[in-house]
Amino acid sequence: MISFFIVNTTKGYEIKMNESCKNTELWFLPNELKCQVTKPAQTCKCNNTVCTPVCTSTGNPNKGCKEIPTVKPKEMCKKATYDNVTCSGIVRSKYILHSNGTKWKCVTCDKTPYIQANKTASIKPPETTYNQTPDAGLKDKDGFIDPSNASVALNKLKSLVEQMKKNNTNSSAIVMGDIIGILQIQAKNTEDTEDACYSIEQNMIYILDCQSDLSTDFPWSVMISSEAFDQSRLENNGRAFVGVLRFKNMGKKDETKNYTVLNNEVYGITMGANISSLTDNIEMFITQEDLVGEPSCSSWDGKGNLEWTTSGCETEIIDNTIKCSCSHLTFFAVLMFPPDVNPNSTAQYVESLSFITSIGCGISMFFMSVALFMHFLLRKAKSNQATKILMNMFVALFLLNLSFLSNESVANTEDKGACVFIALLMHYSMLATFTWFFIQALHMYLWLIRQNVAITNYMRKIIVFGWTFPAPIVVAVVSIGGYKTVIINATSGKTTQMCWITDPLIHYIVNIGYYALVFIFTSGIFIMIVTKIVQARHIKAPEGKRKMFRKQLMVVLSLFLLFGLTWAVAFFSYGPMLIPSYYIFTVLNSFQGFFLFLYYYHIHKDVEGHFSDNPERSNSTTTIVQSRINAMENVYNEPN
Repeated sequence: MISFFIVNTTKGYEIKMNESCKNTELWFLPNELKCQVTKPAQTCKCNNTVCTPVCTSTGNPNKGCKEIPTVKPKEMCKKATYDNVTCSGIVRSKYILHSNGTKWKCVTCDKTPYIQANKTASIKPPETTYNQTPDAGLKDKDGFIDPSNASVALNKLKSLVEQMKKNNTNSSAIVMGDIIGILQIQAKNTEDTEDACYSIEQNMIYILDCQSDLSTDFPWSVMISSEAFDQSRLENNGRAFVGVLRFKNMGKKDETKNYTVLNNEVYGITMGANISSLTDNIEMFITQEDLVGEPSCSSWDGKGNLEWTTSGCETEIIDNTIKCSCSHLTFFAVLMFPPDVNPNSTAQYVESLSFITSIGCGISMFFMSVALFMHFLLRKAKSNQATKILMNMFVALFLLNLSFLSNESVANTEDKGACVFIALLMHYSMLATFTWFFIQALHMYLWLIRQNVAITNYMRKIIVFGWTFPAPIVVAVVSIGGYKTVIINATSGKTTQMCWITDPLIHYIVNIGYYALVFIFTSGIFIMIVTKIVQARHIKAPEGKRKMFRKQLMVVLSLFLLFGLTWAVAFFSYGPMLIPSYYIFTVLNSFQGFFLFLYYYHIHKDVEGHFSDNPERSNSTTTIVQSRINAMENVYNEPN
């Protein structure tokens, strides 16, 4: 008797079977579809004639049954391999079929037929060997392989394919000193494409029987799915090939890193085509005793500087084996992080921080829009210089929030030009915001500390400076190709794309360095003003000290916002303060526009509670930005 146990999981369907029934085809239909078998109606059994359902949709007449692929268990499971993770704890089910919505995969939980009495019986050597110049000039004098040279060597494997065709050879070993590899060609236009597996045995890469237990039998092995071969055929005139090279000591010895490459081995895999977005992933297994640290399966696209990313790869540890499952082909390595360094220490907080940022930026944009509308609506009233500077800061912050909120949507379009533009806009508006922080502090220094400084065309000069100073910086960054797509991973498996600066050196010099200079100046002015406030407090009458303290506290908080000192929280994002500082930084700076609106509205309320665009008419305690009256007296003078 044959039994099926079918479960509809969040990722697709799962079918558990005790046998793979012959002449059986399973159909899985959406809820809105009704299915009828062709006449004459027959019961679908293993030994009877196969009946094909005819489907009609009650909601959409154009929607057909083919949307969810059918599956024939016998055909699908004839190549089934054993999988430790899938079969853990399962006793009765011999086969398990999985669907991700577009493709089916079968594993067997009966390991007995696949245990080899002699492990070497499951591998076979390539037909020929190509011995090339040792290391082919890839290494420098210190024995390190330059990543760009490794990328060139991997791409050159395609030229060997033509030579193998002439020699009527389907597989060949590649030897270049301690760089080893394999090149294999599959038959042209093969209808029944199979997975291909390779392993390292005695410092050579061999062709492997995919029915072997890859996760335990070999120090390194890889399974390349038939889906990848199908993609390769599309770009290689119906013929598919795969090339694998193992590189030792790839990189530069003087690079400062907080990780090591496991066994100093990097594997480059090419199929002469752009293999990406696989649903049936490439799987690598690395058996390693006594793992010390946190492994992370990473890849590099072979372009530009060597920059490892975990995008598209998942890491799983099975006993003493590291399993890397990746949806694309390129260079791969397992990076080992020290036990006290977690490469994804912030990944679990990405979604919550993103949510807070989106809400804060949205609220800030709304209130800054209101402030700008109020300002221009009342533009007939003569605005003072402090208000005009504040409005320019509002515009810079508005552009920064707008470009940030739209960044992910633009990145998802995968349009490089649009990505560069939104990254440039966000970078420019951020640097402009920093510049207006500087101008706020400079203005207060001139009119509160120095006082009565006459500067010709004062407002025109600072406006030109505020908006033009960041321009050469972003032009320089875009000219060297500094704006690219950045992948941000979360522990839930969700990835977010952003258009931003990918080179850490540019980020530290341009962004961190520029803000550090602004911070030094603004914090100096902040200390001067707070000192003046404290000195003025001592000469005041003792009455109403509690009320006066509240006024002083409001002034200090306002200065923090006007000078952008809240951004300095990022400087403390280390060690135990890493996560708390991220949340503090996110809340303060995402809602900064909202807080500044409250400040703006407060200083423009007159004594009777009406709004005026000229705060000189008001006697509010926070009109510290006035330029035409004695500053310290104005801070404290308020009608009784």
